[in-house]
Amino acid sequence: MRLYTALLLRFALVVLGVTTLSRVFLGFQYLERLQAAQGWGYVLLQGLRFDLVLLGLLLIIPGVLLPWLLLSRRTADLGWRLTQLYLLAMVLVIGFLEFATPSFVEEYDTRPNYLFVEYLRYPKEVLATLWGAYPAQLLASAILLPALGFVLWKRVLRLPTERRPQSRLPVLGSVLAWVALCPLAIRSTLDHRAVNPSTVATSADAMVNTLPLPSAYTLAYALYETRLENEGGYHYGELPDAEVFAEVRRTAGIPADAEYPKQAPTLHEFVPSRKHERPLNLVIILQESLGAEFVGALGGPPITPRLDALAEEGLWFSQLYATGTRSVRGIEAVFTGFLPTPARSIVKLPRTQRGVFSLASLLAEQGYHTSFLYGGEAHFDNMARFFTGNGVQEIIDEKNFPEGGFVGSWGHCDGDLFRLAHESFSRWHAEGRPFCSLVFTSSNHSPFDFPYDGEFPLHEEPKATVRNAVKYADYAMGEFFDQARASEYWDDTVFLVVADHNSRVRGASLVPIQRFHIPGLFLGGTIEPEKIDSTCSQIDLLPTALSSIGVRGMIPCTGRDLTRPEMRALPGRAIMQYHDHQAYLEEGRVVVLRPDQQPLIGDWLPEATQIRPREEIEPQDPELVRRAIAHSLFPQLAYQYGLYVGAD
Repeated sequence: MRLYTALLLRFALVVLGVTTLSRVFLGFQYLERLQAAQGWGYVLLQGLRFDLVLLGLLLIIPGVLLPWLLLSRRTADLGWRLTQLYLLAMVLVIGFLEFATPSFVEEYDTRPNYLFVEYLRYPKEVLATLWGAYPAQLLASAILLPALGFVLWKRVLRLPTERRPQSRLPVLGSVLAWVALCPLAIRSTLDHRAVNPSTVATSADAMVNTLPLPSAYTLAYALYETRLENEGGYHYGELPDAEVFAEVRRTAGIPADAEYPKQAPTLHEFVPSRKHERPLNLVIILQESLGAEFVGALGGPPITPRLDALAEEGLWFSQLYATGTRSVRGIEAVFTGFLPTPARSIVKLPRTQRGVFSLASLLAEQGYHTSFLYGGEAHFDNMARFFTGNGVQEIIDEKNFPEGGFVGSWGHCDGDLFRLAHESFSRWHAEGRPFCSLVFTSSNHSPFDFPYDGEFPLHEEPKATVRNAVKYADYAMGEFFDQARASEYWDDTVFLVVADHNSRVRGASLVPIQRFHIPGLFLGGTIEPEKIDSTCSQIDLLPTALSSIGVRGMIPCTGRDLTRPEMRALPGRAIMQYHDHQAYLEEGRVVVLRPDQQPLIGDWLPEATQIRPREEIEPQDPELVRRAIAHSLFPQLAYQYGLYVGAD
């Protein structure tokens, strides 16, 4: 067994070398953030610890199971070969993940997690994006990984020439040794609980907290955590269900003295603040990745002149915050008003594919024609299934576009999308039916390919940059509003322009709140110019939209109708999900909820980029923590028990 054990040890050294080199590279790439947080010594020492955790997991099969094949002459060679293949495969997987990590961190400010696997379901879009954004990395990985595999096969993981059957006693001794060592390495502690990612979450920078963890571990742990999606995610704290419902209703301004059905504890009658002779149309323009940092009217560069001008003509939100960092999270908030959870968006979860409350389901019952328009493939991120199961009557995606347009990596460009949307709105208006449409743009998405023939001055060179893509998206939207303003449906329509999330949400904080800041604008013939400066959330847009179009109905939403002065008088608040952390922001105070750790309470100002821990300033605020926990628990309870429904 000496040669067999030596093979496993060589494998362990290779894994340690790959993960350590990757960790050092990432440390230099984010050196300033590393030095401001944990420092080299901590990251490397804890990195070695979690590398051993990973090795403990990987060596169970070759250390405990495969050695039994070495006892028999007929199976000994098979045992050696299977071990060699297994070890080679694991090294290549680990190498691939570490090689992909810098690009993933650049995009998502964390090591590979469940998003890494989710995007593998859409190889066409992902490969096009990667080739456009990271061609050198793709070519390098295509060359280096096979070369690494060849060297490992021929040299490092080479098998001995004589592979004789082993005696029972040495095999038994080896297996018992691995049975003892692997669990010890996996637990990495003698305490009651084994180590997990929270063990190294000691700094206020969420990305730096992941540096000690090998990417294979973070990915495996994220997949392990998906078991919690049956309940809607893990809990940050505990409160009795009745207190959760009461707190959420109170914060939302929902009457406390009403009777609420057990199967829908937030269901209430929504009465709009505005009345119209006939129902108004509703068009929601969900702008891809348009964070406040790109919007001139919110302090960004001058690359959104059309949106900046439109902001003076409608109801403008200067302190609106997204609920998450992905498009499906934005859809979840704007289309259903659902609060974020640590689990995936309800757009992708199994229990909400039919029967969950949505704008479309409510308006369809009131005679509206409901639709979703997208330049790409509507099945991406499970959107088509979710929409059709929850009230959307018509889906228009890339297969419905006329030939001859510009098709990028993510589908038809925004200009083509808006032209088709205008034609559809004109047709539906002529038919005399009110309509509700969600128009989802895609041009402002890496690799930032869009048509250009000098229609507007580029902000910078080269063409394919995020700021130029933002400027094109703004131009295309402005052209649409020029058409809409001259159309017959303009006076009968309310438009909502809002971002799904910001681009590349990241920062040296547990939750980089400034990166959740997004634009929001209600516009139309019936909308008076006004500005709301209080903190508000994407979940507030649904009830505000219903008031703007004058629709009454039973809704379970916990957002606020911000057309009402009494709602604006409530303390402004926003809820943000950032990987496994959730932030509850209220009037400059923030609670960061963390799994397996105490909540962090701090202070936040819009111009700041850090959360200042409150314990340095004044005592803790238990009521604020209670509200934060209630808002984290409600959507999980609603998902688990099917509580987020409309009237029967």
